[in-house]
Amino acid sequence: MARKNYQQQLTDLRENVLYMSEVVMERLRLGLNALEQKDRELAHEVIEGDYEVNELYLELEKDCIDLFALQQPVATDLRMIAASFKIITDLERIADLAVNLGEYTLEADQDRFPEVDIQELGTVTLDMLEVTMEAYDNENTEDCYAVADRDEDLDDLCERASTLVVRDLIETELEENTEQEIERLLQDVSRLLLTIRDLERIGDHAVNIAARTFYMVENDDELIY
Repeated sequence: MARKNYQQQLTDLRENVLYMSEVVMERLRLGLNALEQKDRELAHEVIEGDYEVNELYLELEKDCIDLFALQQPVATDLRMIAASFKIITDLERIADLAVNLGEYTLEADQDRFPEVDIQELGTVTLDMLEVTMEAYDNENTEDCYAVADRDEDLDDLCERASTLVVRDLIETELEENTEQEIERLLQDVSRLLLTIRDLERIGDHAVNIAARTFYMVENDDELIY
């Protein structure tokens, strides 16, 4: 009976990690929608809803610690619990970055750089996160490699977007603007660069999850860096 309960705990842990990922992805979608629509109400919903992710994280952290301490898992089970522990940490940090999107929405009042497609970057990060969580669920190592490869594309997109912003700033005739207009421009530039950086970081967290999944399945730290 005790062993059956232990196996059920492992099953529950995996299912709860997947549930947490669904909540986090929904937070990210809402943050991207708020930013695109300049929806302040939606932005507040993203910011205020962060407590739910934090509570999930603490509950799952406790579950992992209990399994380590009380069950003394070995081999495959040990890797699964350890990987899950690391994955929920990455998920919690992604949720924090989604909160940032909500906060950027509250600060933004215009589309100064319409040529920068933030939604494209957001779509890539969401796709990466969805694929990596499916890999965790199905123990699919090929998808782990696919997410790691996709990260290079995201990095390139983010670099091009940042270059566009900086180039436009350099080309702006600042002397023709008032001090207040220049300050507002610099704030908009800073906010947009931070948005790009945060989306790139979400991609990095998705790669971390893929790496831990690969280690969980193959006992191989090839993708961990």
